[in-house]
Amino acid sequence: MKVYIKFITVIFFKSLFFVILVMSSLVFILNLLSELEFFKDENVSLGFTFLLSLINSPSQIFEMFPFIMLITIQLFFIKLFENKEIEIFKYSGLKNSTILKILSILSIITGIFIITIFYSFSSNFKNIYLEFKSVYTTDNKYLAVITKNGLWIKDKVDDKIVITNSSSVDGNFLYNSFISEFDENFNIIRNINSEKIDISKNEWKIFKPKIYEKNEYETKELLLLKSNFDVNRIKTLYSNLTALNFFELHTLKKNYQKLNYSTTEVDLHLLKIISYPIYLLLITIFSSLIMLNIKQIKGSTFKISIGLFFSVIIYYMNNFSYALGGTERISLFLSVLIPLLILTIINSLMLYKVNEK
Repeated sequence: MKVYIKFITVIFFKSLFFVILVMSSLVFILNLLSELEFFKDENVSLGFTFLLSLINSPSQIFEMFPFIMLITIQLFFIKLFENKEIEIFKYSGLKNSTILKILSILSIITGIFIITIFYSFSSNFKNIYLEFKSVYTTDNKYLAVITKNGLWIKDKVDDKIVITNSSSVDGNFLYNSFISEFDENFNIIRNINSEKIDISKNEWKIFKPKIYEKNEYETKELLLLKSNFDVNRIKTLYSNLTALNFFELHTLKKNYQKLNYSTTEVDLHLLKIISYPIYLLLITIFSSLIMLNIKQIKGSTFKISIGLFFSVIIYYMNNFSYALGGTERISLFLSVLIPLLILTIINSLMLYKVNEK
């Protein structure tokens, strides 16, 4: 390895480690304050809140990585500017474009590591965090999951435990459903079988149900059943997809498809993860070009402030595009591609005469 490549690599990863350390500390402190507020009326130890704050941090760090990469590149160039090393490189015949190429390769390597290793690590921790936290939430007596056997709902209404299994979901309706009602000691009260249930409201409309009770059954035209679930609540079953790794996301998608359930959110999340290395690459180039264009400006604080300003713009631009894709206003592929194209165009415009800067 050439000396300048080794030097740039070391400075890059030192800057990256420093930014991750600072951001992780801030995230942990904010998480701790949030957990202390959440558990203020619960009898839990301080160590437990520390543990929850710690295991919830990696998933948030993953979401912040484009921002982390932008600041990392800024610190990298600030060090080169302050020590006049960028001038030494230029006198030695090392072009700015060569530095950009090296940083781009390092960002791609970092991005691949993040989606293959760090994301699995953070999603597993997020899943553990949600399991620990669910014990103390008011919704822990309610449960809805999608498996290869369809949609399963566990509910508690008027001192009765209601378990529903449906083979498919389409719009506001459950199809081919079997409902079992139990008392608090899990003694069976009755079973209900129906081909179609309207779940648009919390009072379900069960069409032509067969009601089995004490070894007898009767058929009705319509039966109303109270529930804590409606179609909107069921649609948010896995709103926190960051708690699922690649294999779990793939399994969830297959289960959704078997249930005739929309896979939009899962597909969008997978596309965002797959495109992550390219996103980090474009952020790296963008931040590098910004620093090369403003290197004559003195004051590191001002330079970092510019980076923060652009990172906020990029963040909201991405969220807006993802929201359009999530609501199916545009295709999912296009919603992920648009922010990347915009960054590519901006980078292409700023690349003009980059070696003269």
